[in-house]
Amino acid sequence: MKNLEALTIFARVAEMKSFTRAADSLGIQKGRASLVVRELEKETGATLLHRTTRTVLLTEDGRAFYARARDLLSEVEELQSMFAHDGIALRGRIRVDMPAVLAQSVVIPALPQLLEAHPELEIELSGNDRRVDLVHEGFDCVIRLGPIVDETLIARPLGKLRMINAASPGYLARFGVPQTIDDLRNQGHQIVHYQRSFGAKPEGWEYPAGDGYKMLLLPGAITVNSVPAYHEAGLAGLGLIQGGYATLAPFIERGALVEVLSDLRPEPLSASFVVAHRRNLSRRVRAFMQWTEEILKPYFDSSDS
Repeated sequence: MKNLEALTIFARVAEMKSFTRAADSLGIQKGRASLVVRELEKETGATLLHRTTRTVLLTEDGRAFYARARDLLSEVEELQSMFAHDGIALRGRIRVDMPAVLAQSVVIPALPQLLEAHPELEIELSGNDRRVDLVHEGFDCVIRLGPIVDETLIARPLGKLRMINAASPGYLARFGVPQTIDDLRNQGHQIVHYQRSFGAKPEGWEYPAGDGYKMLLLPGAITVNSVPAYHEAGLAGLGLIQGGYATLAPFIERGALVEVLSDLRPEPLSASFVVAHRRNLSRRVRAFMQWTEEILKPYFDSSDS
C-alpha cells in the first residue's frame, strides 16, 4: 500500500456502512472516500463492498480484508503511541460487545466519566446475549459470562460475578420469606424458569451443597428465554429469581426486589474479556478493558478477590 489512508477510509466505510457518514466522520468529501475505495479494490483485485442505494455491506473478501486491515491499523496506532504515558487522552473508536443487562446496569451508567476524561474516544457498544463473531463482525473485545468454549479466542479472566436470590416485595408478602431450602418446598414457593431454547429441561433452583452446588426442582407458572424478561417476571412478582448482583442491584437499591437466602447464593459466574488475538490490542482497547474491570470489581464475589 502506498499509504494507510486507503485502509483508514475503507475501514470507516465498512464500520459505518455508509460512504456519506464515513466521509463526514473523517472530514473528507464523499467522492474522495468512494474514489479511494474503488482504487483499493482495483489494487487488491477484489470487490470489497456491496453497494446499494440504502447501505454498504462487506463482501466475503471484504470481511477477510477488513479483519487484516484493522490489525494493521492497530499496529500502526500502537507504534505511534508506544511512548505515550497513561495521562494522554485516548482517541479513536472501540467496538465492544457484552450481555445487554450488564451494559444497561453497570457499564452505560459509568460511561460519562470515561468519555469526559477522553472526549475524543468513540464507543460502539453492542448489548447482545448471542455469541458474536469477533473477527467477522469487527469487535475489538467482548465480555463473556461463563466458560469460554472457543479455543481459538484469547480470554482474560476478570473475576467471578456474585450471584444472588431475589423476589419482589409483593411476592414475599404472599408466600413468605424463605430462610432455608426446605422453606422453598414447605411454603409453596414458585420460581421463574429460564430456558435459552423452549422445550429444554428446566434447570431448577441452584444452591450450595457440600463442596459443590445442586439443583432443586420447583414449580413455576412462566418460562422465559431472555434475561431482561426473566428480570421483569421477577419484578412482576411471578416467582423467585436468581441473577447477577451487578444487574439486580439497581432494583434492590430502589426496593423493587429483595435479596433472600443470602447464605445460599448460586455459584458465582465467571466473567472474561475475550479478544481474537493477544497481539494488536491498541492502547485505547487495553485502557477500556482496565476501566471496565475497575467498575465491575464491586460486583465480584469476595472469595475471588
